[in-house]
Amino acid sequence: MKSYALIHELLNLVETLETENNGREVSIQEFAGFLLSSVSSPVGELANSDARFGKEEMYAQAIAYQLDNNIGRLFVYMSRYAKSYIKKTLEGTPLQTGEDFTALAILLTHEHLSKTELISYNLQEKTSGMEVIRRLVAAGLVRQWDNVEDKRGKHIGITGEGRKLLYRVFVEMGHVSKMITGNLTEAEKMQLLYLLQKLENFHFEHHEKKTILSKADLQAFTTESL
Repeated sequence: MKSYALIHELLNLVETLETENNGREVSIQEFAGFLLSSVSSPVGELANSDARFGKEEMYAQAIAYQLDNNIGRLFVYMSRYAKSYIKKTLEGTPLQTGEDFTALAILLTHEHLSKTELISYNLQEKTSGMEVIRRLVAAGLVRQWDNVEDKRGKHIGITGEGRKLLYRVFVEMGHVSKMITGNLTEAEKMQLLYLLQKLENFHFEHHEKKTILSKADLQAFTTESL
């Protein structure tokens, strides 16, 4: 059996954990936590195999592989993969970007919103958010009308045409989601969902409260709080 050495190592780890617990039978959850703490290695050993990197500037590469930097880099990669899949899926529709799709999906769940609310919910800057709204209105997927309570603003809402398109795209986006989660098992997907939701809760609070408005804010918060 090719994995005999690995099995032997696992048995040794179980024995070590039981010894630490005075011979008490341990659970799989306890062993999982113990295993993670036992095999934690320097970040350079954890995931030091990015096919995009060459053999030069090893000091810079060591920085890239520091834990937080490594996670951030992989998030960027994942977002770009997802963006490419979404772009392919939206071909042949009036929707040009993933932001167009998510803006329309948000409007589907509201009777109406202000432009500012939609842009905030869609996690966009004002300029790019207004461009998305203009595209959706021009395509007849969203309508806008005067806000009687605020003459300077307008309400926007999804049209029947936008609703029909969205439900068709929902089916196709299911393929994108399955592609994004790739070869993860159901258990791994649940674990990833938990971690991503935890991060989403953290970042959305900062987004809503507008606590990070500049590079100085970002540096101050990460230096003092994290």
